[in-house]
This record gives sequence, C-alpha cells and structure tokens, in this order.
Amino acid sequence: MSTADVRITRLPHAQDLPLPAYQTAQAAGLDLTAAVATDKPMTIAPGARALVPTGLAIALPDGFEAQVRPRSGLAIKQGLTVLNSPGTIDADYRGEIQVILINLGSESVEITRGMRIAQMVVATVTRATFIEVADLDQTDRGSGGFGSTGG
Repeated sequence: MSTADVRITRLPHAQDLPLPAYQTAQAAGLDLTAAVATDKPMTIAPGARALVPTGLAIALPDGFEAQVRPRSGLAIKQGLTVLNSPGTIDADYRGEIQVILINLGSESVEITRGMRIAQMVVATVTRATFIEVADLDQTDRGSGGFGSTGG
C-alpha cells in the first residue's frame, strides 16, 4: 500500500471536529464530517440537495486527486448520497471541501455537527495525451453502447 503526505488545515468552524480518518486498517476512504453549527443542523428534505461544509482545506501533492464519495450506510439506510459522485478535488484547489448531498429517500434527513457525511479517497492521477487519428482500431464490441453487452 502506498502513502501520500497531504497537508490539511482546519478552518475556524471546524476546530473541535476530528480530522479525516480511516475507520479500518485496509479502508480506502477517509470519513468527512459535517461542520455545521451545533445549534443549526441542516435538514435535507426528500428530493432536495444541500451543500454541507466540512471545515477542511487540503493541499494534495502533485500527481494526486481526492474523490468525494457517498457513505454506503447513509445511502442504504436514509437514501442520502453525494450528488456529483465522485466529486473531484484537484491538487491545486485550496478552498474548503464541501459535499453536495442529495436525499433520495422518503423522509427528511438531519445533518448534525460531526456527522460522518461522505468519504474521501486520495488517488494518483494519470494525464492523457490525445492523439488525433482518422480511424480507430476495430474491436468485437465496436460502437455498441448502453446495454449492448447484454446488461
């Protein structure tokens, strides 16, 4: 397993919240928590979306990105997921990490301070160089798309 040093800053509204942490020894994702005010939880109604602050800013090393993904427990139990999943944090972004949550469930969900709302996966980036050609090589699948392989 490889590692990367990621610099992190806790913003004023997150000073008492934990830093992102892996919950098990082999977990790929670090939990992100909600940095909403204790006396002002957010309520996300069914079908609604909200931008939830984490109170964190990071500096990823060159050649890395962070992906913000849903937490499976929130998804199955409450229908809460990350709207632009996975959300991408580029290595040159220095603003607050915020999570766009959407409630696909049938009941409102309350987001409270310190609630684990998403997970973040740090990954290496491969940059593509596009080479324009007149024709692409042929494959058995060809241009068959959506459902063409029997799914």
